[in-house]
Amino acid sequence: MCGITGIFDTRGNSAISRAVLQRMNDSQLHRGPDEGSLHFEAGVGLGHRRLSIIDIATGQQPLFNEDGSVVVVFNGEIYNYLQLIPELQALGHVFHTKSDTEVIVHAWESWGADCVKRFRGMFAFALWDRNQQTFFMARDRMGVKPMYYAILDDGTLLFGSELKSILAHGGLRRDIDPLAVEEYFALGYVAEPRTIFKQARKLSPAHSLTIRRGQPVGEPVAYWDVKFSLDNPISETDAQAELVLRLKESVRLRMIAEVPLGAFLSGGVDSSAVVAVMAGLSTEPVNTCSIGFDDPAFNESAFAQKVADRYRTNHRLEVVKSDDFDLIDTLARLYDEPYADSSAIPTYRVCQLARKHVTVALSGDGGDEAMGGYRRYRMHLMEERMRSALPQGLRGALFGTLGKLYPKADWAPRIFRAKTTFEGLARSSVGAYFHSVSILRGPMREALFSPSFKSELAGYNAQEVFNRHAANAGTDDPLALIQYLDLKTYLVGDINTKVDRASMAHSLEVREPLMDHELVEWLATLPSSHKIKGQEGKYIFKKSMEPHLPYDVLYRPKMGFSVPLARWFRGPLKQRVRDAVLGDRLAATGWFNADYLRHLVDAHQSGASDYSSSLWTLLMFEAFLRQVVDAPVAVTPGAEAAEATP
Repeated sequence: MCGITGIFDTRGNSAISRAVLQRMNDSQLHRGPDEGSLHFEAGVGLGHRRLSIIDIATGQQPLFNEDGSVVVVFNGEIYNYLQLIPELQALGHVFHTKSDTEVIVHAWESWGADCVKRFRGMFAFALWDRNQQTFFMARDRMGVKPMYYAILDDGTLLFGSELKSILAHGGLRRDIDPLAVEEYFALGYVAEPRTIFKQARKLSPAHSLTIRRGQPVGEPVAYWDVKFSLDNPISETDAQAELVLRLKESVRLRMIAEVPLGAFLSGGVDSSAVVAVMAGLSTEPVNTCSIGFDDPAFNESAFAQKVADRYRTNHRLEVVKSDDFDLIDTLARLYDEPYADSSAIPTYRVCQLARKHVTVALSGDGGDEAMGGYRRYRMHLMEERMRSALPQGLRGALFGTLGKLYPKADWAPRIFRAKTTFEGLARSSVGAYFHSVSILRGPMREALFSPSFKSELAGYNAQEVFNRHAANAGTDDPLALIQYLDLKTYLVGDINTKVDRASMAHSLEVREPLMDHELVEWLATLPSSHKIKGQEGKYIFKKSMEPHLPYDVLYRPKMGFSVPLARWFRGPLKQRVRDAVLGDRLAATGWFNADYLRHLVDAHQSGASDYSSSLWTLLMFEAFLRQVVDAPVAVTPGAEAAEATP
């Protein structure tokens, strides 16, 4: 696992400043503390920070092909590299290392941009081919590894594993994109390919970008997508058996490492299944790590202990105080963009714990999206059955009116929140799902933003992110459609972002067996009835794991990795949230309705409403403005020596 960064002159051969590239590379030291290297040639500068995992002795980067004409910097793992090496050797390529990185340069030589279709893994890489005068970037199918880039006014392309490396260049304007702000307050993150800054972008998952020097920079191109065909005739029994075999293969590939390896063990179905499979594949006890909370309402460590006891793992548990809120500013700096998933706090802590004992950890992320595990999926299907009974026009008029008239009941379980249900029934399927996952729903964002900011939005609504993906989903199956939407949005923008930044902050590599693209493709062929049966989510997965995991681990209510925000904001963080939300920094933007901000704070702290998620979103946005936007801008002194080494 590594951090990569670089500078490319898309128009000519201008010299690259060593001092600037060094600064960009150093900004990602946490991603790769073991080694750091730079490469320069005319109009090209590549930087790499290495966390040594595979081929520790000879896997240094930037890495070259046989004659030095192709060079790559790479972040991630190509799990099938041992299968690709003999195939590439048969094509005449000579390998000088045993690393998966070298597979990339030779695959590029043989297959060009299609090389990414041959890779099974998590990756983001940038490659320069001097003979073809071509620069190439790519990102893995599931968006596990990040890639940011920006094209400056003079045609200079900057890229990096994190936005902070691009900011370290000093040439990026920090103009905030109002459309990104709308997406953030709806979703809690800025959705791909947008970033919070107008001039920067994320390379979307399963996309590559090819740039030929001297030619206009085009748009990224998709090289893969998941197809929810739902047409696999396999029986439930056979599907259970095949799922176990596929999971074993996925886990086995991710256990290849030359450093200490372990797993996160939360006590949930997904991480427990990964640990169970690891135990069956390992001759040594598996290293497992869990975070517990001193508040029983948020603590599931007892279930993790059951799995650890069953498989005799080397289990480490640390109990975190339920008032562990000192990370707010740290998280704002870590994520570079506003990011509102409060489970980033325990995720940061479990990565911190894991790194004390291992360098690589396997996780259970991705299982809910691929196998239908979220409770909101079952709620959506229930509402979808009701929506299908009435035409859209009648539903919109009837339930839209009821939604406006019915009192809001944020304090109640969702099934009893008739206002929310009525509002969902009035919408289209995509609109209803977007509404259900939004942090601040449409009417709240309408009240939150000032008239001047709404004019900047020019009618833009973050639902367009979902509409865009839904148009490519290729299915009208109610469950498959929202799974597809989550794979394209929530999994990438929230889950993968959270885990990548939290793990790399501690120089820890995290691997996700349940996001293996071949496993995801196969799961997408299964009928939706295999995934949700009655009120049981992840049905086929749980059935397949019954011989391997305790019943109460498989079938207990899902708890999630959450923190007690509502209590914090009425107790120990009462003054902090008031100062942040009602303070000068948010007011200075001119983007917010001051009266509504005060309503959110007062109504929550009085106990009249639970606005904890909305307040956390505002708190993290204010922290982002202070810690990132207001941070000193890196300056490139005019006297710095520029260097272009052939």
